[in-house]
Amino acid sequence: MKILGIIPARYASTRFPGKPLALIAGKPLIQHVVEHCEKAKSLSEIIVATDDTRIWEVAQNFCRVEMTRPEHPSGSDRIAEVAERCGGDAVVNIQGDEPLIDPSVIDAVANALAQNEMSTAATRIKNSAELDNPNVVKVVVNTAGRALYFSRRTIPYLREAASRPANEQLAAFAFLKHLGIYGYRRETLLRLVKFPVSPLENAEKLEQLRALENGIGIAVVQVDYDSIGVDMPDDVAKVEKILTTDGHG
Repeated sequence: MKILGIIPARYASTRFPGKPLALIAGKPLIQHVVEHCEKAKSLSEIIVATDDTRIWEVAQNFCRVEMTRPEHPSGSDRIAEVAERCGGDAVVNIQGDEPLIDPSVIDAVANALAQNEMSTAATRIKNSAELDNPNVVKVVVNTAGRALYFSRRTIPYLREAASRPANEQLAAFAFLKHLGIYGYRRETLLRLVKFPVSPLENAEKLEQLRALENGIGIAVVQVDYDSIGVDMPDDVAKVEKILTTDGHG
């Protein structure tokens, strides 16, 4: 199976304009992402998908770059344009703001596509502050490891422990945090982006709910890795510290 690793990269971020080009330990953020993707064993090729010539000019120095239309409403729509043009059997959509992405997580999501048309990853929530944080998306799965639902609310509701402190709730149930990496079989991705925005997707502002509402099953691989993203300029120093102390990169 030929699997493309596609990294959507936008310049116009509300909280951090030009984020993909922000220098971290002397390299652009997007280059750190690409270099970690190159360590994954499952990807046949890595492509940066962008609508901005400034990102194109920089990223072409270290990987393939495809220009896309600027009006795409989501990262999935952006990578679908590239997948339609570039072929392949499947695609892994890798977040462009995670410079420390673990290649083994990419491989786990990619390998799940052998038996599933869509896949993603999750990790157990260990930090009690994340339990009620709407920016930390939760997922519940069935016995086959496929997603039942994703929500910004805490799911499931622990009827007998809901009034207890968050750390006690975490001890009572293995809550799962969704990681923003997706795998798609090519034909599934191209079909998915043709569906209109679904009611649940619109309510939660979670694009993966469009797949569930239209009957596309999502395999959820559980991993130990927890994402470290760059959302604000202050996050650059945090990542640089990790790179220095842990020897990443």
